Amino acid sequence: MSTPEIRIRCMVQADLNRVIEIAQNLNEAPHWPLSAYQTALDENFVPRRVSLVAEDLETGVVVGFAVACLVAPQAELETIAVAAEGQCRGVARRLFAAIAGELRLAGIREVALEVRASNHPALALYRSLGFRVTGRRPRYYIDPVEDAVLLSFGLE
Repeated sequence: MSTPEIRIRCMVQADLNRVIEIAQNLNEAPHWPLSAYQTALDENFVPRRVSLVAEDLETGVVVGFAVACLVAPQAELETIAVAAEGQCRGVARRLFAAIAGELRLAGIREVALEVRASNHPALALYRSLGFRVTGRRPRYYIDPVEDAVLLSFGLE
């Protein structure tokens, strides 16, 4: 498959139905309610979040998204999710590069995240981006019960 021509931009209210659709179709993605995404878009909410989408320029369809929560000097990468048709095409890498740039501008020095121990594609992606394993939370996830692997990435 060829890499789609995509544009990374800020998530807006009109994107939320598609964002939720992408998340619901991925077992590994968090299945947040609409209100959680609306909070992520609220510029006055504390802690602040950076929310981006990847839009296919040819079709105008959102193919992925990322959300990070800022608690300076660290941010938590809450999710990067890419629709099945956009996976393995560089979309997640582009989303991470863009969100990392936004985080640097906000004075963030480190990005942390957790991922299911069984989510090997995500672990491989994060390691290839330069994240390092910093710990494990036993039995952190439910349905099914499984460990969370903790990772971090320095932005300096």
